[in-house]
Amino acid sequence: MKAALVLVAALLAPVTATAADAVKLPAPRKSGGMPVMEAFARRATSRAFDTKPLTPQQLSDALWAGFGVNRPDGRRTAPTSRDRRELEIYVLEARGGSLYDAANHQLLPVVAEDLRALQSAQEFARDAPVTLVFVADLSKTSGGTDAEKEATAAFDTGFVSQNVYLFCASEGLATGVRSWVDREVLSRRMKLRPDQRITAAQSIAYPKK
Repeated sequence: MKAALVLVAALLAPVTATAADAVKLPAPRKSGGMPVMEAFARRATSRAFDTKPLTPQQLSDALWAGFGVNRPDGRRTAPTSRDRRELEIYVLEARGGSLYDAANHQLLPVVAEDLRALQSAQEFARDAPVTLVFVADLSKTSGGTDAEKEATAAFDTGFVSQNVYLFCASEGLATGVRSWVDREVLSRRMKLRPDQRITAAQSIAYPKK
């Protein structure tokens, strides 16, 4: 019985990321792409995704476009209230769940299991090879109620999500953001703290043919 309890505890324990565990992303491409007005014209929400994996370069570019570092002082491609940078991006893939470390442009493994099927009851969401889960770390904010902090995080999420939309339009990828996420189950499986709140999820894939 004692051995069984130890095994269960080990399975439920969070995966602790170390420098050795980090998955370094290719350097983001910061030039080229589609003219911004053309990207606006092609921006769209998709609810049909191909299961073909994205390339490491595409994932790298999508994350950097969404909320990467674009200035020497560490500021980002999307604004946040008072530059708190309270928004975090978790990446769900077949290999598991990771946290995007923008400062070092790498992924820090968090969960060594495929959580894509847990994020939503909507079948189409399970087909995409990559789903970004936007998480607000309320410990990085100050002043106001939790409801006010969550409202601020919601429009910060909108900035990041729109950046991802425009990148996908330029790259010819399909994407769709949604607030219908099983927050309770996903938060537990992602080992989030009580002051971390899921705001939305956004899937990225090749268009389904």
